[in-house]
Amino acid sequence: MSEGENRQIARDSLFLMADLRVDGLDGECRIKVRNLSAGGMMGEGAVRVVRGSAVKVNIRNIGWVPGAIAWVQDNRFGVAFGTEIDPKLARVTVGAAEDATPRFVRTHEALYSPDTAAMRKI
Repeated sequence: MSEGENRQIARDSLFLMADLRVDGLDGECRIKVRNLSAGGMMGEGAVRVVRGSAVKVNIRNIGWVPGAIAWVQDNRFGVAFGTEIDPKLARVTVGAAEDATPRFVRTHEALYSPDTAAMRKI
């Protein structure tokens, strides 16, 4: 696939935090994910990476994804994933059911359904 063909892959612009492990370096670095697609991402952070370095990225709701640094420019860099992911999973709120209504939208009856048998008679 040429560079021009890569640019046609749909990318989702977003802002979320992720952890990055670079082969040969100890520990993890906290980075910002600026855009995400099934085949890669653009990250930003105070980590020194070189093109071709093997990395792993821990993306919310997806987990650790192996990849390699595709390009570097200042404090931004591109990661080409070794396996495709579903980028929509990163946008799902952690621990929320897809069909759950947010608490601030629900009526008081839905939040507090009184058990009339347990109510005290006055």
